[in-house]
Amino acid sequence: MTITTTEGVYAGEFLISEGEGSISRDAIVIASGEGELSAGAVLGKITASGKYAAYDNSASDGTQVAVGVLYSGVDATDDDVKAVAITRLAEVKTSLLVYQSSQDSTAKTAAIADLKTLYVIAR
Repeated sequence: MTITTTEGVYAGEFLISEGEGSISRDAIVIASGEGELSAGAVLGKITASGKYAAYDNSASDGTQVAVGVLYSGVDATDDDVKAVAITRLAEVKTSLLVYQSSQDSTAKTAAIADLKTLYVIAR
């Protein structure tokens, strides 16, 4: 019997380059109820709370604008979780960015354009 396993994205694996020191990173809070988010998850920021959540192009709560990429996986199923995000001055691997399954190619293109305005360049 053959068992096949699929590995997720490792912490920071999606990075091609980032600014010196920690200039590309910010300490953030992932909102409770987001569930498990993988490293490389594209994030939006909830306007009302200032907390981060998975990017959702069809939302109207602020998460419809991509503002960063989650550095390492977290589980925010039951509680808010402190995390680190790449929010500026970095290059990332497009193929390792993680989106909700509901995000189509148009949404992904919009997210990449949003990130580009922050100098997070997908390659």
